Amino acid sequence: MLTSFQTLFANALLNLDQPIPCGIIAHDAAVQRRFAVYRNNMVASLVKALENRFPAVEKIVGEEFFAAMARVFVMAQPPRSPLIAVYGDGFPAFIAAFEPARELPYLADVARLEAAQTRAYHAADAMPVGPDHFVALDSHAVGDIRIDMHPSTEIVRSSHPIVTIWAMNSGERKLAPIENWHGEDALVSRPYLEVEVRALPQGGAAFLLALAEGRPLSEAAETALADDPDFDLTGNLAGLIGSGLVRNIIVPEPESCEQP
Repeated sequence: MLTSFQTLFANALLNLDQPIPCGIIAHDAAVQRRFAVYRNNMVASLVKALENRFPAVEKIVGEEFFAAMARVFVMAQPPRSPLIAVYGDGFPAFIAAFEPARELPYLADVARLEAAQTRAYHAADAMPVGPDHFVALDSHAVGDIRIDMHPSTEIVRSSHPIVTIWAMNSGERKLAPIENWHGEDALVSRPYLEVEVRALPQGGAAFLLALAEGRPLSEAAETALADDPDFDLTGNLAGLIGSGLVRNIIVPEPESCEQP
C-alpha cells in the first residue's frame, strides 16, 4: 500500500494533470496550494542541482534560458537515484534534442564534458604507476602489454572546440573569439585529488579508447594512426604516463615451449 501511494505521490509531483493523491491533508484545508508549493520547491531544487553540475552550460545560455530548459528536463526525466549530486547524466542528450538550443550545436558536447567531470570526481581512487614501471619492461614485449586505465578516466570527443569553450566559460581562460574553430577531444580524469580537463593531441582519443577497451599497445597505436596519420606514439605514451592514468600494466604471460 505504501509503495502504491509513493508512486501516486511522485507522479502527481511531476504531472500537473494528475490529481493530488488521496490521503494528503492539511490543517487549514489548503491542500492544493500546499501541494503546489511542495512541487515547486522540488522542481527548483532539481534545477539547482543541474545548475551546480553544468555551470559552463548555464553561463553560455544564461540563467533564464538554463532554468527554463532544466525545468523541462526535470519534468521529463526525474531522478532515479537518491544521489542528487550525480543527477543529470541524461541532460546532454536532452540538450542535443532540445529545439530552442539548436543554434548552439556545441552545447550538448560541453554538457557531456561537465557530466564526465562529476563522474570522474566520484570515481574510485587508485594509485597510478610511475614511469619506472615502463622502463623495467622488456622492449621486445612492449607492444603486447595492456593498460589498466585509472577508473576516473573519460574521453569526450567532439567536432567542436569544446575544451576551449568550456575553459572560457568556467574561469579557466578569458573569453575571446575562437579564430581556429576545429574539433577537440577532451580527457577528463582525477588521478589524484582534483579533476583535470585537457585537450588531447591528434589521435590521442582513439589511442586511449582502444587501450580502455583492453587492446594491446601496438593495436591501440595502429587504431590511432588510422584515426590520424600524424599520431605521435612517443608523445601520447609520455602524456599517458605523466598524467597518472595508468593504474596497472598487464604483461602477457610468456608462451611455454612444449618438449616433443
